[in-house]
Amino acid sequence: MPVRPAVSEAELEAHLHGICFKTGPPRRIGVEIEWLVHDARNPRCPVEPDRLKSAVTALRALPLTSLLTFEPGGQLELSSLPATSLTDCIEAVTADLAQVRPAMLAMGLGLAGHGHNPWHPPRRVLTDPRYNAMEAYFDRWGSAGRSMMCATASVQVCVDAGHEEPGPLGYSRRWLLAHLLGAVLAAAFANSPISESCPTGYRTTRQVIWSQLDPARTLAPPPGPDPRTAWARYVLDAPVMCIRSEDGHWDAPEGLTFREWIRTGVPRPPTQEDLDYHVTTLFPPVRPRGHLELRMIDAQSGDAGWIVPLAVTAALFDDPEATERAYRIVKPLAETAGSRPAPRNPLWRHAARGALTDPELHTAAVACFAAAQEALPRLGASPEVRAAVAEFTERYVARGRCPADDHLDALYAAEGDLIVGKDSQ
Repeated sequence: MPVRPAVSEAELEAHLHGICFKTGPPRRIGVEIEWLVHDARNPRCPVEPDRLKSAVTALRALPLTSLLTFEPGGQLELSSLPATSLTDCIEAVTADLAQVRPAMLAMGLGLAGHGHNPWHPPRRVLTDPRYNAMEAYFDRWGSAGRSMMCATASVQVCVDAGHEEPGPLGYSRRWLLAHLLGAVLAAAFANSPISESCPTGYRTTRQVIWSQLDPARTLAPPPGPDPRTAWARYVLDAPVMCIRSEDGHWDAPEGLTFREWIRTGVPRPPTQEDLDYHVTTLFPPVRPRGHLELRMIDAQSGDAGWIVPLAVTAALFDDPEATERAYRIVKPLAETAGSRPAPRNPLWRHAARGALTDPELHTAAVACFAAAQEALPRLGASPEVRAAVAEFTERYVARGRCPADDHLDALYAAEGDLIVGKDSQ
């Protein structure tokens, strides 16, 4: 690893200020989609590491436009390039999936959209130094870290930060909107109620797992009028998860914050590259990477299930009229959220456990989805995309349900059939 010059605390703080919110007219949209990889014939059977390695080699030979990566538990992720319209984003990822799914099936593998693995416990298959250090770090908080790394999957929507100036599309308001709307999106798209074939008591178990991890790197920064300063403070005061080295041992001294690392220079002086890497180990529900990365949506079932959360989120962030309506809809939720940062405040707990059975979240979701449906034609969304959003709204949102409820219904029906079968014997 090349030697880089050390930099001062002030320089690093200025660097964070410069890269976290890149402002301007909202024009681009992106999506990162994760799936659980399973045996095509028996989803309950874990896929052996050698089969996953073969899949990695085969898939990386495909001419994809999206970045293809694998997560520690073997989850497959496609990350789109920034697109200039919702339609372009959907078309690009759909074209890539049209290559990926048949290639996986030819190897006897399938892709499942669940926020949390419903079949078997987490098992890590990647042994990179990053993941060795990450596992050791999160083990201090119990088993949730391994579940997060190896058994969860999501749909992450990326939107531009917004204008520098105040207003409906200003970056400060969009930052607040993302956190309040995030709880509504988590509830509406909750899709992880089962772990190891048993109900967990939550509609989105994935959100609960995040809330059980190191709060200094998974909770939201405190709200305030200056998101840049709040984010810079959050980053520098977060503990260092790993310190990269040539020997492959990336463990960091326990409790060392990045700010303390700058000031002490131990075990070596940090560089700007170290700071940039440190940011990739922070996992708040909304992460500013120049753009805003919304990380709270569970992976969705079906070949095109990811399109609905992408379309709804794009409509509520990129159409000025829908953005203003969404902000007014979710602003009262701040009272329920209280002063605790997401995802540990009451609003997010209600989203995780009850999803849209919570009256406040249901009312907000109905209004936000209506605003999104009205905005989609203005964004040039295709009739097929608008129909998919309308179908989801009718099937789930209007009825106070979410995809997790379908899984629970199927599980309870199967258990009922077993009981009936036993009674008849």
